[in-house]
Amino acid sequence: MTMEINNGIETPTIIQVKIPLPFPLRWVNSYIIRGQAGLTVIDPGLHTEEAERVWQATLDEYGFQFSDFEQIVLTHHHPDHYGMAGWFQERCGGIPVWISEVGYEQVQRLWGEDQPLTAEIATLFIRHGMDKALVEDQLIPHMMKFVEWVTPAPQVSFIALDQLFRMGDRMYKPFVTPGHAAGHICFYEESSKEIFCGDHVLPQITPNVSYIPGVDENPLLSFLVSLEQINQFEVNRAYPGHREPFNSFNQRVEELIMHHEDRLDKLMILLDQPKHVYQLCVDFFGQNLSIHQMRFAMAETLAHVIYLQEKSRIVESIHEGICYYSILESRL
Repeated sequence: MTMEINNGIETPTIIQVKIPLPFPLRWVNSYIIRGQAGLTVIDPGLHTEEAERVWQATLDEYGFQFSDFEQIVLTHHHPDHYGMAGWFQERCGGIPVWISEVGYEQVQRLWGEDQPLTAEIATLFIRHGMDKALVEDQLIPHMMKFVEWVTPAPQVSFIALDQLFRMGDRMYKPFVTPGHAAGHICFYEESSKEIFCGDHVLPQITPNVSYIPGVDENPLLSFLVSLEQINQFEVNRAYPGHREPFNSFNQRVEELIMHHEDRLDKLMILLDQPKHVYQLCVDFFGQNLSIHQMRFAMAETLAHVIYLQEKSRIVESIHEGICYYSILESRL
């Protein structure tokens, strides 16, 4: 039986492969790059049985074999991008899996021995107002489930950020773009002015910017700074991790900056009285969220609160072990 696949754009050198996700995003973009030395795959997707079938159907459609691939490249460590790297590597005979060193450190914290980051996030969310029962009954089991979606773990090599990186027959400049993920890398090719931007810049939807303990103490600031830096590149074509490839890259960067400025202003309005982050999160996003969505909403609200606090626009107080935030009197 032939499986019907719904892949996206194809150029003479690039194939967009839509790998299904069991989340509202529906799919993640993987890209195959053709080259004389073999095929490169960028971000092979979340490891599910359905994703395995889509990959096999894609290879069958194009007449590819796993042995045709020379390398796997990861823009960042999030499971919907990293998850199939080990599975893919095994089938391709142990080809290199490239990731940033910082990104791999997060892999170890998330899914390595004891998964220390799960407990750290649980403690963090309780301290910022999330109900302990919600954390223990839903959040922790939800996060533990991701282990099966990133297994088997690949053997990785680290991308040298001070050197051009070959994908296909072109040399790309890798550069770190933090904010959405620690160690996130975009790849820019100067002659074609094309960029593989992972989840750093997305069309139509906004990249999640989450505070994760022990990584970046002000991720929204890092995100905004890296957006300003990436906006210096002239981009004709962008290949994102979600939605469709697009052309208006620099315009989209400006829109994302304005989006977060607007969100910061709205959070200030919501702080009509001292509130903890969970209250702000519910005020802003509502309560009708899955635990998957609530995890992202909570961490993103916290990232914005930290940014406002660092800008001395709000102040933190602690009551019965819970952190509350209010507008500085000088701002009233």
